[in-house]
Amino acid sequence: MEHGTDVAEFRRSGSFGQASSASSSLRRRSLSLSGTVHSQLDNDIESEIVSEAGDIGDRALHSNRISDSGSLRFSIDYALENGETISIPENNLLQSSGFWSRDPTALNTVSTVTPLPEQIVTPPPTKPLVCSENQKQEKEKILPLSLEYISCLIHLAVFGILGVLTRYLLEKLFGPSIAHVTSEGSILYLDLPSNMVGSFLMGWWGVVFKGDISRVSEYLAIGLTTGYLGSLTTFSGWNQKMLDLSVNGQWVPAFLGFFLGLFLAAYSIIFGIETAKGFRWLLKRLCTSSNKEISDLSSNWRVDSLKRHLVAMVILILLLGVLWSASGVLTKKKFHSDSSEAQLWLGCIVGPLGVWIRWFLARLNGRGLGRTGYLKWVPFGTLIANVSAACIMAALATVKKAVNNNTSNTVANGIQFGFLGCLSTVSTFIAEFNAMRESKQPWRAYAYALATVLISFALGILIYSVPVWARNYK
Repeated sequence: MEHGTDVAEFRRSGSFGQASSASSSLRRRSLSLSGTVHSQLDNDIESEIVSEAGDIGDRALHSNRISDSGSLRFSIDYALENGETISIPENNLLQSSGFWSRDPTALNTVSTVTPLPEQIVTPPPTKPLVCSENQKQEKEKILPLSLEYISCLIHLAVFGILGVLTRYLLEKLFGPSIAHVTSEGSILYLDLPSNMVGSFLMGWWGVVFKGDISRVSEYLAIGLTTGYLGSLTTFSGWNQKMLDLSVNGQWVPAFLGFFLGLFLAAYSIIFGIETAKGFRWLLKRLCTSSNKEISDLSSNWRVDSLKRHLVAMVILILLLGVLWSASGVLTKKKFHSDSSEAQLWLGCIVGPLGVWIRWFLARLNGRGLGRTGYLKWVPFGTLIANVSAACIMAALATVKKAVNNNTSNTVANGIQFGFLGCLSTVSTFIAEFNAMRESKQPWRAYAYALATVLISFALGILIYSVPVWARNYK
């Protein structure tokens, strides 16, 4: 009964667990089921999980290769998703989590240090609860690490460009030219609709259905969440619009813009999670009536062989070539017009670079500072990406004020919209915020949001507002 209660509790708070790395998820669930590890260790692992709720970068590639305990992890995932109560011997839990040494002299010693994914080397359980042939085939047909990186970079580039295009369309749709909902000089800034839509979809693709998408293709999951949603949303653009308000003396609207943006994004992901759960429940009912599992619906689409991986890579390479070629031609055609179209197409060319950098920075999430992992709950990768993008955007805005010609405006706006818009993200930021808010220490969510906003805004004032005031730029 105690184990069943723990599993039920984990499922209720699992909106951020599905977005964590495989190793962190296994360790967290194992501790929740066993209840034998010290509370300090449990808190340390929770800190790691909330920090990894949005993204862990290329560490996901390494964690997928640690498959010795994969059958047990799959068993627990399967049971949790299907509402089953499971009981696992304490020895199996500790051994599968890597807390017990393989040395016979240390079998009764439990490590008080959370093992890193690279340190977990244990034999597979002799009697796994559930082990499908698909998992075995997937292990045998895994891509070489170099091809995994190439596949991820291609997915990120293609979906990043699609995110840039979607953000532009939403700006035009809700902006002054069509719907008149958002504008340059109000707290309803131009990027607000894209941040809300991206946060909503993060609840679907990055939380509730991320596991199902990953079963089809791990690279598709990375492309959709880190690539598309990360590029659809932008923190640097949000911060810059509030700086534009403050530089004109509108301090109250600027602070209200931050509050409103955070409030709407936070409730967008909550709404996304709840609607996705409802849709998942409906799918489960339909599958139950036809004696199927939800995972069976996507079984024919799984990229689970080397041949399918290579076919997917070729298709995406061709698509990326078409997108970049079209963007280059249209940039050259529109470059001297100083139009938003020229900035868009230049942004599509440089946008993937921002996605790649953010993805590599995400490997810092859940690591903390120093060897002891101090402040492990802070997603330093996302924090660095957002703050650095906000600072560079403020610097480019200052350059535009100083130079003020069509060429510099087009180049600066293209870099701001594409590269910096993709380097910063609200969808990942709000997923981490939501994970912290649902954890045992919800104050961390507000501390993290406040630190991100205040650091970015304060540095932006020094980089942008002060020069504008000092030189009387218009």
